[in-house]
Amino acid sequence: MNPENHQTTTIHSKVISHVFFTGTAKQGCAGPPIGLVDIGVSDIAYIFRVSLPGIAKNQDKIKCEIQREGRVCIQGVVPEIAIPSDSGCLYRMQVQQLSPPGPFTITFNLPGQVDPRLFSPKFRPDGIFEVVVVKLGVRIPTS
Repeated sequence: MNPENHQTTTIHSKVISHVFFTGTAKQGCAGPPIGLVDIGVSDIAYIFRVSLPGIAKNQDKIKCEIQREGRVCIQGVVPEIAIPSDSGCLYRMQVQQLSPPGPFTITFNLPGQVDPRLFSPKFRPDGIFEVVVVKLGVRIPTS
């Protein structure tokens, strides 16, 4: 058995076991899920990506708080989406696999301490919220 692969698996298991959902993020089951988390590591920073399908256009309603010990809390609201109809009919959902409208919270821990002042959030066009945050005590190269 490769000890490096075992260590990576152990770290991955610990990170995933500490992801908690509340509100509509917890209720979503099929369709594009809200709250799937990827975490990457470099020498100077962490990157995390969180799936937030249908929310990217409402960036002003997302709050991302990063604490020094590496705890991340993302809060927002899944918007109510009107179903367009040329006929003027009202539609009632018979099958709903997307996360229902309403507030959500996604909380997880990064693998180490960070400087919460040094982060760069970005909404990607594919509904992914991507953030790079610098590790605590790391000097950032200036050129």
